[in-house]
Amino acid sequence: MPHRVVDFFRSSNDSIHNIKASVQRRSNPNSRSASRERPTRHSSAASSVLEDVTDHNNAQTPIYTALPVKMSEVKEKLKEKESHTHHRLSFPSLHLGSSKASKEQPQNPNASLSWKIESPPAVMHGEPENSTGALVSGQLLLDVKEEGFEVDNFSAKLEIHVVQKRPFAGHCQSCSNQTTELKSWTFLSEPTILTKRIHEFPFSVLLDGHLPASTDNPVVAIRYDFSAEVTPRTSGPAIKFTKNIDVKRSLQVPELPHHSIRIFPPTNIAASVHFSQVMHPISTNTVTLRLDGVVKHNPDAKSVEYWKLKRLSWKLEENMETVAPACDKHAPKDPETGLPTKKGSKRTDSRIIAHADMHTGWKSDYSPSGCIEMEIQCALPPATKAACDLKSEDGTEVTHQLVVEMVVVQEYAPTAHPKHITPTGVARILRMHFGVVITERAGLGVSWDNEAPPIYQDVPPSPPSYSCDIPYESVEDLSLSRRSAESGRTASPAYEGLAPPTSPTPPALGADDTAR
Repeated sequence: MPHRVVDFFRSSNDSIHNIKASVQRRSNPNSRSASRERPTRHSSAASSVLEDVTDHNNAQTPIYTALPVKMSEVKEKLKEKESHTHHRLSFPSLHLGSSKASKEQPQNPNASLSWKIESPPAVMHGEPENSTGALVSGQLLLDVKEEGFEVDNFSAKLEIHVVQKRPFAGHCQSCSNQTTELKSWTFLSEPTILTKRIHEFPFSVLLDGHLPASTDNPVVAIRYDFSAEVTPRTSGPAIKFTKNIDVKRSLQVPELPHHSIRIFPPTNIAASVHFSQVMHPISTNTVTLRLDGVVKHNPDAKSVEYWKLKRLSWKLEENMETVAPACDKHAPKDPETGLPTKKGSKRTDSRIIAHADMHTGWKSDYSPSGCIEMEIQCALPPATKAACDLKSEDGTEVTHQLVVEMVVVQEYAPTAHPKHITPTGVARILRMHFGVVITERAGLGVSWDNEAPPIYQDVPPSPPSYSCDIPYESVEDLSLSRRSAESGRTASPAYEGLAPPTSPTPPALGADDTAR
């Protein structure tokens, strides 16, 4: 029966005569006369019912002329055939994929682990040579859900994880992943019984300024993995906690734009460009361009030559470079010592993260001191996911450059008739390269050492002491004069021996004054 169901689906458009002929050929291979009959088109569902009838009766003398067919019966017959012939095939040993639940680690019902970051986002300010790094501090929260939960040990660590997307040896996990431990904490080193509440365990780490920032590009990925593990004393799975710390680097934007002048011999064209060398992701950088020397006068030939700008295109290129190290298994051995030597393969890649073509949008002045001026808006779209500039000690480096190309053509006109312009057929491509830096925004944060109060060693010495040259006796005299001044007396050691002042006496009256 299964082969007949297959024939039914394959021959749904065949005539009933062809179906009958196929049935007869199965029952009697020597009979070929039924296939020579003229075919007529009938319903395929009815033909399946006729096949069933011929199967239960004599296959050599099929009955298919006096059978009344109803659609309801046909549907019932089809359902019966599907229920009897369609079977589900299972392959226990074949696993085409794992479910999401199987990837999740078993959780301990007695406790859970989380964290709370108290420090601002980890941003390193300045160049790697001068940066003081970034400070990360927070608390691990162990939520104990039952009374008397006993913990064997509790530890955490912070690692820098480098993933080589083009490793030294393909399909080798050791060549693809390199981890370096930066900091480790041991919160509980011996068995401890914890009560039912949320227990807080503070942690802090200072990321050095020379460390690379987090990145993910087509060549390499660098991330900072923070992991913690609690081992229960009793039976039960270990409580694990894993998070990534996003470390960024921010460079200071100069106050004045960068000015560059380029000369393109053998022409007299000079390009003056003003632009900002520091850009931010999802931002727009304005480039001001001015072309001088586009007009040349020929007094002997009484003609003027013009350089006209026909097209301008710009693009931002991202260049990535890294060294994929070899693991101990794939590293070549030293013939003398037999130990593996350090070896790596250089991996490079470049891509265009933004570009545009301009055919208009500039101002042209073809006076005797003519020039061409324009402004270019270099925008970084979010979809490109540009990687910030990076340079680490292991050879990983990410740089960017701005490339500007201009197509200029030369035209000729006589001095007497400057409007009669004739193309000369000479064209030039003017290309300029400028190094730019893409960095994260600093936001409202500053370096951690500028926020922290000064420590004891950084406190300057106390104010200088004043030397006293007055003898001890003079100090006593000054104190005595102060007490006498408070009591209302004006006598002082400096005025001893002088008579106190007296009030003036009126003059004596004479005889004339008496008579008057």
